[in-house]
Formats: sequence, C-alpha cells, structure tokens
Amino acid sequence: MADSKAKDAPAKGKVAAAKMTERDQLAAREKLKRGKPRNYNLGNGVYRFSRAKMYHKKAIYKFIGKKTPKAIKPKKEAFKEKPIHGEKNGGTRKVLIKKRKNYYPTADRIRKRPSKKLFSQHKHKLRKSITPGRVCIVLAGPHKGKRVVFLKQLKSGLLLVTGPFKVNACPLRRINQIHVIATSTVLPKVDSVKIPEHINDDYFKRIRQKRAKKEEGDIFSTKKEAYKPSDQRKQDQVAVDKQILSIIRTHPEKKMLFSYLGSMFGLRSGHYPHKLKF
Repeated sequence: MADSKAKDAPAKGKVAAAKMTERDQLAAREKLKRGKPRNYNLGNGVYRFSRAKMYHKKAIYKFIGKKTPKAIKPKKEAFKEKPIHGEKNGGTRKVLIKKRKNYYPTADRIRKRPSKKLFSQHKHKLRKSITPGRVCIVLAGPHKGKRVVFLKQLKSGLLLVTGPFKVNACPLRRINQIHVIATSTVLPKVDSVKIPEHINDDYFKRIRQKRAKKEEGDIFSTKKEAYKPSDQRKQDQVAVDKQILSIIRTHPEKKMLFSYLGSMFGLRSGHYPHKLKF
C-alpha cells in the first residue's frame, strides 16, 4: 500500500505542475494583452521619460521624410472589342462589359419606414419609489412646491395626483413623473380608494371651440374665456377627496399630516437637495 502511494505521488505532482504552467501561461498572455505604456505619469503631470527621450526610444527619426508609395490598383476594363462583319461596319466595335439597365423608373420608389410611435403608445415604467398613497412634491407647473398624494398611473404613463383640494387647493390632475419627488411619507390603504372609471386621459383633455370670425366692430370687444371646471369634475373631486381625507383622519398623526400636506416645499440658504432625505 505504501509503495502504491509513493508511486502515485510523483504522477500527481507532474499533473499539478502541468496545470500550474498552463495557468502561468494564461496569466502571462493576459498581462501582454493589457500592456503598460513605457511612458506613464509619475504624478502631478510629470512623466517617466521626456519628449526627447521618447523620440529616440520610438526611433521616430527613421520615419521622418519617408513617404510610402501609393499602391496603384489595376483598372478594370469597362469595354471589350467585338468583331463586326460587313465591309462598311468598321470591323470592330466597343461593347460595355457590364450592361446598363434597360428600364429606369420615372419616380423614386417609396421606401417603407417604421412609423414613429406616439408618447401614448410607449411602454411606460413607473419608478419604484412612487407607490399608491405616496406623498410627492410637485416641481413644475402652476402647483409647483405643493405636496400631493399619488393615486395611480394612467394609460399614457402620467401620474394621477390630488392635493387634496381642501388642504392645499391642488385638484385632480395629471403630471409627469420626472416633475415629481417621491417622499418617504405614505398614506395607508389608498388602494381601497374608488376612483371613477371615466377618470382617464381623455377626461383631462380640454374641449377647445373654434374661433368665430372677427367682424369690424369686434376687434376689442372679444375676450379669451378663462377655464372653468365642469360640474362633473367638481363632483369627482369631492368624491375622491372625501375618501382620502377619511384615511388621513384615521391616521395617528393626522395633525402633522394635514400641516405637512398644506405646507409648501422650498430650499433655503445652506439646503442642498442632494443632501436632503425626503
């Protein structure tokens, strides 16, 4: 038994040595691939070799003034001579090797191009930080600086948010998620809030009537009509806000939440947004 072990030991050693050599070879190849420039930065813009030293090391003086001759490509023959029979036909005639087309279209062919998809047809992802009931800070638009409650994402990818209106005068409206900062404050059980099915992207589109033709006496008398919310929108606002306000009232820190939603967000001197925790 002892003799057999002794015989196996040198054989195993040879295999290990062979493996080590393969590994060493691979490591050496990787080092060659990576390479390290001869002239590298020692620090503070000081290089190992000067420009004059590198001039001699690279032997640039050998190549100064030398010009490699331009390789002349052999020209392909466009014509070939063809014998022509007959006394008055000249005997030979030049004929194109590559014949031209017999038919040329009168108009360019219309190429099919992929149609540009509209924003509404894109696949819209929602940031992980934005969840139903999350209190968000609006960064753009007429309600910028206000804190709003996120309800759901619409088909167009825009966020449906509300103030509520009684707290900070922000109605039900759509907003892009790039104009929103998600805070750590979340209202519980907002998934249970029943939002009417007709509240979608078309619900927020304004109906713009065509302008009537101006007459001689109507130049200064006509005025632009200001936007007025419809009765339907007012009813929907009350219905949605009623459910959210009931959730806030059941919260143990309801006073703090009401004052938090009612206050405006702003930065003062010494406040940096990248250092703040929302």
